[in-house]
Amino acid sequence: MATITKQVGKTGTSYKVRIRKPNNPTVTKTFSSKSLAEKWARKTELDMEEGTYFEKQEAEKHKVSNLIDRYISEEIPRLSVSDQLARITQLKWWQSEIGLKTLNKVTPALLVECRTKLKSEISTRGKPRSGATVNRYLAALSAAFGVAVSEWQWMKENPFSRVRREKESDGRTRFLSREERTALLSACKESTSKNLYLITLLALSTGMRQAEILTLKWDHISFERNTITLFKTKNKEVRVVPLVGIAKSLLQDHGKVRSLKNPFVFQGRHNTYANFPRKAWATALKKAKIENFTFHDCRHSAASELAMNGASLHEIAAVLGHKTLAMVQRYAHLSEQHTTSVVERMNNAIFGMQGE
Repeated sequence: MATITKQVGKTGTSYKVRIRKPNNPTVTKTFSSKSLAEKWARKTELDMEEGTYFEKQEAEKHKVSNLIDRYISEEIPRLSVSDQLARITQLKWWQSEIGLKTLNKVTPALLVECRTKLKSEISTRGKPRSGATVNRYLAALSAAFGVAVSEWQWMKENPFSRVRREKESDGRTRFLSREERTALLSACKESTSKNLYLITLLALSTGMRQAEILTLKWDHISFERNTITLFKTKNKEVRVVPLVGIAKSLLQDHGKVRSLKNPFVFQGRHNTYANFPRKAWATALKKAKIENFTFHDCRHSAASELAMNGASLHEIAAVLGHKTLAMVQRYAHLSEQHTTSVVERMNNAIFGMQGE
């Protein structure tokens, strides 16, 4: 029950509200007028009866910056290495935009304004962000709010639950022709970067992601079994990648001269892994006269070659580490000839050569 006490002091008259309820801490607040005190008391008692008052207090107490800092400290380390840097970059954008706002001020309307800004801004790559990229930014902060709601009890509801996501375009299917592949590998071999050729060859021959290649350790490789075992993948599942042919041979040669203190295949400073040689990659693309091609497209090229050489969608998904066939459906048309031959062999086995 609320009690309002009139107080007269040197600065004037004030009204102190005190609310006591069983199984709840005593709540007090002081106002300059009795009407404001009565209004706050009625609203607070109602919120306490509905069990929302203390949640609102938490939301008013914490800022978005507090939320992001704690999430980066406690939750980001659980992600794969390839996801960590991207997620931190996305969260830092939010921190610069609305970091000073308390959580109770983060409304769906505010988030829609931020979504519009994300779409219109020119990214570090010199062009507007795609719908898929905008959605990744939304997902990054939404995940942080989700933990704040479910585990930290800082809020009652995730404001992103009422924010529409952007429409995403169909996945890219850009892959190299035989001539382009030859030209690219030749340019990479001539590059000033000592690692670029092997990194690119691994991407084209195994379909591994850039982060998976750069964070690869020697104890993940078995030359006896012809395999690479990836423990921290984007899908958070262990994946075994076949290692054969020239990629295996070059990896073996690469390992003959290395620091035994550094566990990574592509070694950087202070016993960590090397950064991706972006300038050398751009130079190699220019020298090979290849346009509209990203390093991630090497993965598409590997998948496309698998399809054109008879691999089923299930086999492509297994090699690339996709959980669903929807992700590899884009390569289905490339395996049509193989599918036709499979059906033809089945018909010949059942019906013989009756149709001829």
